[in-house]
Amino acid sequence: MTNRLQDKVALITGGTNGIGKAAVYGMTEEGAKVVFTGNNTDAGDDIAKETGAIFVQHAVQDVEGWERVKAAIRDHHGRLDVTFSNAGTNAGDSDIETVAVEAWKNLLDVNLTGMMLAIKASIELMKHNPGESGGSIVLNSSINGILALSGDVAYSTTKGALRLLAKSTAVHLAKTGTGIRCNSIHPGVIETPLIQGAIDGAPDPEAARSMLEGIAPVGRLGSMQEIVSLVIYLASDDAQFITGSEIVIDGGSTAGLPGV
Repeated sequence: MTNRLQDKVALITGGTNGIGKAAVYGMTEEGAKVVFTGNNTDAGDDIAKETGAIFVQHAVQDVEGWERVKAAIRDHHGRLDVTFSNAGTNAGDSDIETVAVEAWKNLLDVNLTGMMLAIKASIELMKHNPGESGGSIVLNSSINGILALSGDVAYSTTKGALRLLAKSTAVHLAKTGTGIRCNSIHPGVIETPLIQGAIDGAPDPEAARSMLEGIAPVGRLGSMQEIVSLVIYLASDDAQFITGSEIVIDGGSTAGLPGV
């Protein structure tokens, strides 16, 4: 532990599994006081007991529910320094011809509107931090926000939109002198429980893993800890001149044409 986030207060959405869960543990170990949200109450309670973080059951697209999240942060800590807006889904997605309108709307609600609401809530809290305004907001996008998937049109569209949501937010916050930064990160194929489940459920798990590992020129999957380390850096005071950036962390997957 290097205490890069010592005494900072952090909000993590989608913190009950995958990268979000890893971020709760990672930021806590770096000295942050963490409030995290998610839908899974049992998982949230267990993580809270193990880390000392505060769990608030909340779906990011629930507009009214954000008042409870903000109240929890104010009541327990009185400030907010970091937001890792991580919650997302690709449930029900498909190609442009077959995607259902309801699935499309749900993905936009969670992946895009949920991020917008997280940003608005974070700015409201960060602008009223004791001492002076300031903070860091990190949006978890994807390399599919840069290179689209034909069979996941809504996911690709929402993840792409996060690039400009972060940039527009960053410029606004800089021009208005808030001291709040906003960046997006774009992970490649990461060894999350979801990916591991897909590998295990494949007819040939070894071939499935090999295929996924081959997406990155470095020849492996990324780890959740590598993503969390990037988020911690962006949240820290070492990254004070970084805002409006889209940072790719994908083992070279988007750097060049495959097979050439």
